[in-house]
Amino acid sequence: MVCPTRSASLNLLSRSAVVHAIGNTPLLRLHRLEHDLALPDSIELWLKAEWGNPGGSVKDRPALAIVRRALEEEKLGFGQTLLDATSGNTGIAYAMLGAALDFPVELVLPGSASEERRQILAAYGAHVTYSDPYDGSNGAIRLARQIAADSPEKYFYADQYGNKSNPESHYLSTGPEVWAQTGGQITHFVAGLGTTGTLMGTGRYLKERNPAVQLVAIQPSESFHGIEGLKHLPTAIIPAIYDDRIPDVQIGVETEQAYDTARKLARLEGIFVGTSTGASVEAAIRIARQAREEKRAAVVVAVAPDSGGKYLSTGLWSDS
Repeated sequence: MVCPTRSASLNLLSRSAVVHAIGNTPLLRLHRLEHDLALPDSIELWLKAEWGNPGGSVKDRPALAIVRRALEEEKLGFGQTLLDATSGNTGIAYAMLGAALDFPVELVLPGSASEERRQILAAYGAHVTYSDPYDGSNGAIRLARQIAADSPEKYFYADQYGNKSNPESHYLSTGPEVWAQTGGQITHFVAGLGTTGTLMGTGRYLKERNPAVQLVAIQPSESFHGIEGLKHLPTAIIPAIYDDRIPDVQIGVETEQAYDTARKLARLEGIFVGTSTGASVEAAIRIARQAREEKRAAVVVAVAPDSGGKYLSTGLWSDS
């Protein structure tokens, strides 16, 4: 017998306006930045505007895929609470979906998360436990695992860092979108490493379409950093979904470089983004400059995980 709660959630899943609004985000040409960098016409810079998702970030995609599969496999919808560790954006996506599909959400968030993230999660009605701010995402993951192990009957532990639905969502959506939006002309795909799902899934799709596409992985250059959502992999718990054979290029970005580039996008292009976008675009700029020096054509696509609205209380804007 199918549980009425699960049946109701599946029914809501098929009808939800929020669910149907996820994906198909715009790809924006950074014309003024190209001009500022004195790039030739043969080099193009593009930004995948993932803040266009209803939850405001790229994490809506994997969160939906994880929730959909959990409902279909009867791991969620029988009164269980969805539990996961998050630096903010995936948690917001879970909370949004929990409200729309009527299941409870409990999250473990580093105490260093911005005030805006806390307020958004509260607005959606999620229950939040804060981990040690100095332990970052590693501490949140450890605490979430402990909570799940202590009460396995209560929780569906979503485990975004190890759930294969995370990269699969990008393989099925982000990859095809980028390929179609560039007319198959993309030469470089740039994405930050947090859960690593965006680069893993999108990268696999793009490589299948054209093995020459270069996959550029971005991470903070140091373990102690201010680029929310990204991991310094040498000192982090490596996500189970991460395959170090996928990236062709690894680029480390300093916090201030990410901040400066995010501010530049706001004032030069009128595009208001967060720190992880600043890091991605900083790396895209380096790729473009190298292509110019080598006199090569390039179509560089950088992922913008979210907008700048979640960072108003942080040093990104208060120090600008």
